[in-house]
Amino acid sequence: MGRPSFGRPELAMLLSAAAIISVVAVAPVSPASAQIAVFDPTNYTQNVLSAARALQQINNQIRSLQNEAAMLTNMAKNLSRIDFVELTELQRALRDIDRLMARAEGIEFDTAQLELQFERLFPDDPSQGGAKASMAAAQTRLDTARSALRHTLGVQAQVVGNLRADAEVLSAIVSRSQGAEGALQVAQATNQLLALTAKQQFQLQNMMAAQYRADTIERARRLQSEADARAATARFLGSGSAYTPR
Repeated sequence: MGRPSFGRPELAMLLSAAAIISVVAVAPVSPASAQIAVFDPTNYTQNVLSAARALQQINNQIRSLQNEAAMLTNMAKNLSRIDFVELTELQRALRDIDRLMARAEGIEFDTAQLELQFERLFPDDPSQGGAKASMAAAQTRLDTARSALRHTLGVQAQVVGNLRADAEVLSAIVSRSQGAEGALQVAQATNQLLALTAKQQFQLQNMMAAQYRADTIERARRLQSEADARAATARFLGSGSAYTPR
């Protein structure tokens, strides 16, 4: 095999390349070229993704803490109470009505004594006793009927006075109900409204009982007066036979 033959142009190019290689090989490395950093796009992308995932985890933890704080706040609201000072006033009003009902005279609101008191004032046989006894009994019944009417008016006056106070109580309860924050306060406000309604119903029942008592006593008095009048007429007429002198 013979040597390859180069023309002048090829030989010139080979000589130039050899010279460049020899210069690069013998040239010293400067400090500036040693400090040049190499950029790795793959590593950079992975770092960015890791930072994004860490930031997402932090955001999730922040949201979780915010939700727990909101839950605790709602629990605190649901457990908060309402100071209901009007309840004492409602109880006092009912006690006043009870004391008035206990002042009933003649025929009281007592089932144990009712029958005896009624028989004493309105006997079945009005013919017993003389004229004085009959008049005294009639006066007692009239006094009892008058006392029953006075008692009814007292109960009605007390109820009307309580209704004025109930208007203020109702306004306070509604204001608390509208400002209720949690479930407990809402339930308390509802119970307070129900308590006010129950109190008014109790008052109405007591007032009706007093009114019916007075009406019943007055009706019984009139019936007894009619019976006494018939008995007195019978005593006056006697047996019906004319008097024959001897």
